[in-house]
Amino acid sequence: MLDQTAVPLLKTLQASAQRHHAPFYTPGHKGGQGVAQPLADWWGKSVFQADLPELPELDNLFTPTGVLQEAQQLAAEVFGAEKTWFLINGSTVGVMAAILATCGTGDKIILPRNIHQCAIAGLVHSGAMPVFVNPEYDPDTYLANSITPAGVAAALEQHPDAKAVMMVYPTYQGICGDIQAIAQLAHQHNIPLLVDEAHGAHLAFHPELPTSALAAGADLAIQSTHKVLGAMTQASMLHLQGNRIDAQRLSQALQLLQSSSPSYLLLASLDAARQQMALYGEQLMNRTLQLAAQARNQISQMANLSVLEPANTPGFRELDGTRLTVKVSDLGLTGFKVDQIFHQQLGVTAELPTFPNLTFIISLGNTQADIEQLVLAFTKITQDDYLSSITGGLQDVFQKWSEQLLFIHPSSFIICPALSPREAFFAPTETIAIEDTPDRISAELICPYPPGIPALMPGEMINPATIEYLQQVLILGGEITGCSDPSLRTLKVVKEKA
Repeated sequence: MLDQTAVPLLKTLQASAQRHHAPFYTPGHKGGQGVAQPLADWWGKSVFQADLPELPELDNLFTPTGVLQEAQQLAAEVFGAEKTWFLINGSTVGVMAAILATCGTGDKIILPRNIHQCAIAGLVHSGAMPVFVNPEYDPDTYLANSITPAGVAAALEQHPDAKAVMMVYPTYQGICGDIQAIAQLAHQHNIPLLVDEAHGAHLAFHPELPTSALAAGADLAIQSTHKVLGAMTQASMLHLQGNRIDAQRLSQALQLLQSSSPSYLLLASLDAARQQMALYGEQLMNRTLQLAAQARNQISQMANLSVLEPANTPGFRELDGTRLTVKVSDLGLTGFKVDQIFHQQLGVTAELPTFPNLTFIISLGNTQADIEQLVLAFTKITQDDYLSSITGGLQDVFQKWSEQLLFIHPSSFIICPALSPREAFFAPTETIAIEDTPDRISAELICPYPPGIPALMPGEMINPATIEYLQQVLILGGEITGCSDPSLRTLKVVKEKA
C-alpha cells in the first residue's frame, strides 16, 4: 500500500513556486510579474507563481521518473489500475490515444453510434474502420441507453477481425450498460475493451454507485477527473490494466497528441483530487448521493415532471444516482426553454438540456443550498404563471419525433461506412444542395441534439430518410452540430471521381 496522504507533485510544485531565483524560462509572465493587471487584480499572483514548465524537479509528462511518476502510481492504486497516465488535454486525448494504441490503418474497431466526436478524431488519426453499433433507444424517456451484449456479439460475429471494442459507460444521463458481459465478449475474441468513462471517475468510491469500468473487466478506461471530482477543467486520467494493450504504444500515442508544454496547475490538481478521494471518497460520495436522492424525491412528486429512474430495459443495467435527468415535455415545454428560464430567471444552470429533458450533475461540490434552489426552480416552473403562455400540443410532436428516431436508429443496428473516416477526411470534397445528397458519401460529422446520436459521419452513405430526420429535428427546435451549413440547406460530401 502506498501512502495516499501524500501529494508529491502538488508539494513539489509549491516548493518550486516559492523558490527565489531569476527565471529565464517560459512562461513569459515570470511567476506573475508580467501578467496583465486585470488578471492580477482578480486572481492574485499566486496562481501564476505555480504556472511553471517542466523544471528538473517537476519531472516530465512524457517520460516521468520522479514526482509525476509517483503521483500517477498513487492514482493507479486508488482507481484500481495497473498503470495511470495524467492527461492535460481532457478525456478527448485519452480516447484518441486509446484508438491509436490499438488500431492501425484499415483495422476495425467496434463502437457505439453515440460515441463522442473525439473518437471520430481518433479514427481519422489512426485510419481505423469503425463498425458502429447503435445504442438502444427508449421512446418513453427519449434517451439513448447503452449498446447491448447482443449488439456487440452480432458485430463480432460479422467482423471477427476487429481489433478492439469501445463503449460509453456511463452515458451523459448516468445510464450504465452491461459492461461485464461486453468485456467478456471482447476477451473471448482476445481483444481489449476500451471504455469512455469520462462521466464515471467517481464510481469506484461508493458501493451504491455502479461498478467502475476497470472493476467490471475493462482493459482501459478514460475518466474526466474534472467533470465529477475536484480537478481543474481539462484535467483527466487514463487507466490501464492487463496485457491486451501495449503500454509503450499508448505512451507514444499520448506523446503525439498531448501538448509538449503541459500545465502543472492541471497536473497538480489531479494529484490533489486523487488524495481527496483516497482519504474521503466514500464520505464525499455518500453526502452527494444523499443530496441527489433529496432532489430526485422532491422533484418526482411534482405534477407533469418525471425523473429518470433505474429501469429494466435493453441497454440499461444500472443508473448513477448522482446524475439527475428530469423529463419536462409533459409541461408542454422543451428542455431548451426550461433551461433558458432556469438560467436567466431562477438562478439554476443545468449540465445538458435536450428537447424533452434536463440533465443535472450533482457532485461533491454541490451544497444543500444548491439542491433547495433546484427544487424551488422546478416548483416555480410548474406554476401557472410560467405556463400561461404555452400553446400546447407538443406531446404529439414529441411522439412523431420519437417514432422517427426509432426508424432512423433501430436498436443494435450495425453500420459500416463506405469509406473510413480518415479516407473521407482527406478526400476531395464538394458542397451540394441537400436534395442532391442521397447516395453520396458524407464528408461531415453531423450530430442532432437530441438525442446526441450522430446521424451522419465522414465516410457514410447518405440516405433520404436521414435527411428527412435531420430536417425534422431542426423544425422541432433541436440543434445540429458538425455541419458547415447549420441551416442544412447544403452538405459537404466526398467528391466523386470523374
